[in-house]
Amino acid sequence: MWIADTNRCREIDHRATEEFGMPAMVLMERAGLAVFDAVRQMLPEGGRIAVLCGRGNNGGDGFVLARLAQEHGLGVDCLVTATEGELREECRQQMLQARAQGVHPIFCDDARWTRRIDCLTGYDLVVDAVLGIGAAGELRGHVAHAIHAMNRSGTPVISVDVPSGIHTDTGSDLGESVWALRTITFGLPKPYLFQGIGLEHAGYWSVADIGFPSQLLHEPTGAKLIDAAWVAGLVPERLKASHKGSNGHVLIVAGSRSMRGAAALAAVGALRSGAGMVTVAGVEPVLQAVIQHAPECTLIPLDERDGVIDPAGIDLLAANQHRFTSALFGPGLTHEAPVLDALARVWSRWETPCVIDADALNAVAHGVALPPCEAVLTPHPGEMGRLLQRTVAEVQADRFATVRDSVERFGKAVLLKGPHSIVGAPHEPLLVNTTGNPGMASAGMGDVLGGLLAALLGQELPPYEAAGVAMFWHGRAGDHSAQTEGPVGFTARDVARNLPLARAKLCATCSED
Repeated sequence: MWIADTNRCREIDHRATEEFGMPAMVLMERAGLAVFDAVRQMLPEGGRIAVLCGRGNNGGDGFVLARLAQEHGLGVDCLVTATEGELREECRQQMLQARAQGVHPIFCDDARWTRRIDCLTGYDLVVDAVLGIGAAGELRGHVAHAIHAMNRSGTPVISVDVPSGIHTDTGSDLGESVWALRTITFGLPKPYLFQGIGLEHAGYWSVADIGFPSQLLHEPTGAKLIDAAWVAGLVPERLKASHKGSNGHVLIVAGSRSMRGAAALAAVGALRSGAGMVTVAGVEPVLQAVIQHAPECTLIPLDERDGVIDPAGIDLLAANQHRFTSALFGPGLTHEAPVLDALARVWSRWETPCVIDADALNAVAHGVALPPCEAVLTPHPGEMGRLLQRTVAEVQADRFATVRDSVERFGKAVLLKGPHSIVGAPHEPLLVNTTGNPGMASAGMGDVLGGLLAALLGQELPPYEAAGVAMFWHGRAGDHSAQTEGPVGFTARDVARNLPLARAKLCATCSED
């Protein structure tokens, strides 16, 4: 499913009317009906609702909802953050129809408006139809007052298309924004659902079909949600006649005396996701940790200097890279001077597809040139900030734009980790993940993901597709862990253990479909 930013949403609205003859009033009717269906789900026994309407199309949707609720016997109060004269034409027409059906809108210049808006605690449900996709700039006046009143009331809120006060494209807060229990958006999902404060304030969200022509919804945009069918179609098959040598040989260059577990977690991640062979190169204490947790691995001892790898012995890896089909550089290496020197030396001659993760990313931020081969960079927001010389807040302010900027700068596939991880690559739309859960915010998860991604590269998946499959599969394994272990407290080892189960269920479900 494609993701539509503000400009794309406006284009779809315009073309639906101009090219396909769908009047805006009809789209409003269908939008209002979709929200009313959600109201009935939340209030199956009826109740009293407050519908807060703005002056534009979002307000028009709200007036439709108010009219439908009135017709079906719900108690309805309609509070408008504009004067009657400020309503845009389509919104005014919907207001007049609602009024004709017995809805009595209270406009902001009515003396009753402030008293009613400050008493939202007395309702069973509030519908937020104040601002739509075009909201920008700091909110003031009656709009700000209404948003504050909704949040202060403690009454459950359904938002129409976008929680009022959220910037559609960035998910940022325009001063204050509605914290919705549920959001009904229309046509296509919007970027705010996956980043910024919008990620939280949208609550439980769904995309309603209000009759936009299918052609408009299937035209490519700059970003899309990936789903199980897409992923299952790319997961490498295991042939009956296959052997360990035909299923990829992953090299993992990781670890230091002070961080021994990262290499072990990455190795287990690669093995549990189907790599035929895994070799770990590291200092002796790291190799001892790996062999305890993943005895299936072969080992390449590297010389040690002050607890980290010594560049003196690193040339061995580049000289023997033909043995491997992919590599993972970085987890637990540290960014001490010997490590930077070692990576610079090996990368200058590295040609095998690889994952650049963790401290290898920090090496890039310190000026080490990336290898001249296919690669995936896998930063978390802090690492991305160092790569782009930005603060974490700037990275997170618009994750979509951040990924695009990093792809343009480095010319490689990039996987920005976090809730709804995002993959970008040159000349490709962004891929946005739909799996995973807050319980995965713990140490070691990225190491397992790095091993999984390296295994997919080693089985000849291109970097862009491998990164998309890896983040979805990894998140699905995390979801299984949350279901079996509990939503908080499961570990990276639990996620690695669930990788085969996640793959099996993923492929089985899609084959049944």
